[in-house]
Amino acid sequence: MIVPLKGSWALVFGVSSGMGAAAARALAAEGCHVIGLHFDTAQGQEDAANLAAELRELGVRAHVFNQNVASAATRAELVPVIAELTEGAGVRVVLHSVAFGSLVPFIPTAGQAQQVSAKQMTMTVDVMAHSLVYWTQDLVAADLLGHGAKVYALTSSGGTRVLPAYGAVSAAKAAIEAHVRQLAVELAPRGVAVNALRAGTTLTPALRKIPGSDGVAARALAANPHDRLTTTEDVAEAIVLLSSTDSSWITGNVIGVDGGEAVVA
Repeated sequence: MIVPLKGSWALVFGVSSGMGAAAARALAAEGCHVIGLHFDTAQGQEDAANLAAELRELGVRAHVFNQNVASAATRAELVPVIAELTEGAGVRVVLHSVAFGSLVPFIPTAGQAQQVSAKQMTMTVDVMAHSLVYWTQDLVAADLLGHGAKVYALTSSGGTRVLPAYGAVSAAKAAIEAHVRQLAVELAPRGVAVNALRAGTTLTPALRKIPGSDGVAARALAANPHDRLTTTEDVAEAIVLLSSTDSSWITGNVIGVDGGEAVVA
């Protein structure tokens, strides 16, 4: 059964740009209030503040916090705030859109003398994957994820493919897909659905940081049967569509949102 999102709440990690910002806009357009987290310097803080103002113009409540999503102290501080803001309604949509990792090769090459360190590897997987588990644990403990809630993680084809200097991030993507499966099974009795969205190649700030990203985008464009790349709005539309039901029967999946890119690339 289709259930309106109007008046519900979304919690978006990585809200200041890319897919997080697009999802916040799409959810707000449906009347969903937004709580957003980001971890940025001055420009990112300005972008997040401007986004919050934009969302409020749509008639919803919007609150953004510039704090480290991977910090236990952040969770301890903000989970009670989220409970207060949502006024007992809980969170309908959780989006984990966190792109913060080390883009360093495992083995030094002629053009790159650096190699990934244990600290960089641990940080990347902790921020981009394990933090989803820790936030979900705390939201459940605070009774903020009720029947019909949806939890989304963002993954990519890089979780199963090799890209230059992408090893640590690839490990994080593989880990978050495993976490999604486990959380889906453990949260099924509560009626909470958990899925990973595998976006196609999308021109986001995170993509542009990957060495050779121009070539990656060009190859994806040539392969995509829609003759274009995925946009952040494509992913946001999928989130709205999948969230507009109380059913938890679509859960534990890696759902491609790529216009068919993965089946031909």
